[in-house]
Amino acid sequence: MSDDRPSWARRMVAERESRDWSQTEAVRALRAHAPKDLPDDANMLRQWKRWEAGTATPGAFYQPIIAAMFGTVTHALFPLKGKRDANAEIASVSGMETLEIVSRLQASDVDNATIEALRITADRLCSEYAFLPSEQLIVEGRAWLRRVGQLQEQRLTLAQHREVLTLSGWLALLVGCVEYDSGDRRAAESTRRAALSLAHEAENAEIQGWAYEMRAWFALTTGDYRGVIAASQAGALIAPNHGVAVQLAAQEAKAWARIGDRRQTEVSLDRGRRILEGMPHPDNLDNHFVVDPAKFDFYSMDCYRLLGEDRMARTLAEEVLRLGMEFDDAEHSPMRNSEARITLGVAAAREGDLDQALAYGQRALVGDRQSVPSLLMVSRELAAVVKERYASEPAAQEYLTRLHDLGRSKPGFLPVQ
Repeated sequence: MSDDRPSWARRMVAERESRDWSQTEAVRALRAHAPKDLPDDANMLRQWKRWEAGTATPGAFYQPIIAAMFGTVTHALFPLKGKRDANAEIASVSGMETLEIVSRLQASDVDNATIEALRITADRLCSEYAFLPSEQLIVEGRAWLRRVGQLQEQRLTLAQHREVLTLSGWLALLVGCVEYDSGDRRAAESTRRAALSLAHEAENAEIQGWAYEMRAWFALTTGDYRGVIAASQAGALIAPNHGVAVQLAAQEAKAWARIGDRRQTEVSLDRGRRILEGMPHPDNLDNHFVVDPAKFDFYSMDCYRLLGEDRMARTLAEEVLRLGMEFDDAEHSPMRNSEARITLGVAAAREGDLDQALAYGQRALVGDRQSVPSLLMVSRELAAVVKERYASEPAAQEYLTRLHDLGRSKPGFLPVQ
């Protein structure tokens, strides 16, 4: 039977049920998060039922309260309509063909139109991070980084010089991310340091924050959890008012979850949620260096899986997959989707369903666009459950062998035992 309710209504039901709340208990939780008194219980329960049925939409007053009680942000639960398509179109139009931009870069003077074309080109490349094959993106990213870097040898105004440094910083961040995704840890660290140096020279706090976020990510996937916390906190001090502060808080939460400190995990998640809730909705949801509201559910999913909150993790994983398929016939966020499938696999394995767990685990390993270090990190968690509970099963042994071989092919990262 089809369910034609809005996605937010279906999610409200899933979030409530994952916490074993009745509708009455949900209303009670809503009151606890409300900044002022709400109508009486009978009226609120009737309203809650209408929301879950999708026959009424929560207003602007109730939306952030509902999001907060479920530990997310308003526009993750109640997304704005039409943003992705409009901004993807804007991001894809540079106003010049590549050949024209390159020819202008070779001129003795660079005009502002060329700088603007470069800015849009860099935004387009950063927007293709989620789905463009690594081999293609790294070639394009390095080529544009080299072209932009050569501009520093030409006559530039002070403003143009700073803009060139900034664009080089963004491109270096992108190239470093793709290098790390591909398993080239040494090159990625060198590029990350270059991005940090460019950001210092350009006095760009946001790029500096992302350089620290990359250090936190590198530390997370190599098991250096104290290093994650140190890098996250250092980056947050430099860029407290930028979107990267949300992702830094998320990386810190992931580290605390792996250490096993539930309280610090929840404190870090809530800090990131509050920062993101107070920020304007981003213009380009596709840009890798933009923290869109849906990313926060992805962060929380990882933490809840590690904390053993399987029902809550499953609800978020299903939401990640739904959004990953919502805007295109093909997967829009294959790397997020892979981690969501592993989350569903962990939940299935803990519930005794080996076949489903392995199906999710195998599906997560398929695809042209992967972040191998992150994929190995979360796959190790599924492997641990499978090995503990199903080590004698031939299908489990086959899956563990495949993961082990993948880990051996990427030296420098924790092996899959």
